[in-house]
This record gives sequence, C-alpha cells and structure tokens, in this order.
Amino acid sequence: MNVTVYCSSSDLAADNFISSAHDLGAALARKGIGIVFGGGDVGLMGCVANAAMDSGGSVKGVIPRFLEEKEIAHRGISELHVVETMHERKMLLTEWADAFIVLPGGFGTLDELIEVITWRHLGHHDKPVLLYNIDGFWAPLTDFFATLSRHRMVRTDHQRLYTICDSLEEILSELDRAARKE
Repeated sequence: MNVTVYCSSSDLAADNFISSAHDLGAALARKGIGIVFGGGDVGLMGCVANAAMDSGGSVKGVIPRFLEEKEIAHRGISELHVVETMHERKMLLTEWADAFIVLPGGFGTLDELIEVITWRHLGHHDKPVLLYNIDGFWAPLTDFFATLSRHRMVRTDHQRLYTICDSLEEILSELDRAARKE
C-alpha cells in the first residue's frame, strides 16, 4: 500500500503538528506502507519523510522544477521525481496513492484536499481521504462543508467523501480497513 500525504511545507508549524507528522511517518514505515509526498525537505513534509526513512520506510517524492530549490527538494528519500508543472505533480500524487492522509497545512494542502475530494465525488477515484484532525485543525473546514450542504451547494451525504481521524490510531485503523477491501 502507498499513501499520499499532503501537509504543510512551513517550518513554523506548531510543535504538536511536527510531533504528529513525525509519529505518522514512523508508524507508516513500521507497517510497511509506502509514502508518496510533495518532495520537499521542509515543514511537516520533511518531517514525515525523515521519520519514515529513519524507520526504514519507502518514501517517494514529486516536486516541480520551479519548487525544487524553494521547497528544498528532499535528496535523502527512496525516490525523488522532478516534474515540470504542479499539475503533473498532483496527477502523480493521486495516481500513486491507494489512500490520502491530509495533515494540517496551508493553501497548497487545501488545494490538494479539495481536489481529491472533488475527484472522489466525480468518480475519478474511490480512495480513502483521511483528514488527520490534530487538535481540531480541520473542524472549521468541515463546519464550512456543512454550511455548503445546508445551502444545497453539495450533497447532504458529502461526509462519505472523507473521514475525520482525531488520532494516529484512527488513521492506522482506516488504512487497515482500506487494505482489507483491496
């Protein structure tokens, strides 16, 4: 199983986000789950990748050439793929995933999250989308999704498109469930 992890590239993330990213990377590696990510050696991205590599895991990064220096491409992972565009990056991150885990992040993470939810809604994939809700980070967004539903902009069953996970144990349980379905 390979899981695409979307998360912040900010080195200013709170300590609880950093420690949760580290624990996730290490836990995935220990379970033999490969990680696919944005290829940067910064922020939560770098933390997940480093923890997985330190735990003997497999980590595949995808980074567009124009971000190779800005996000400091991670050269210490199993595979690094440099592509020309963000669209190429996002397609590979989606294609190589059996599931998605979304940690706290900024605009880029939100873009990736909304895209994989939209693609699941449209039937482009049926892969689990797991929001790692560290300290309630995703609550304002899921409240907004409920607002969209109340105004009939999205279906009332929109929650079927993603799963909120409040702990690492919930994440791992959802991945086990997904692996049993394959």
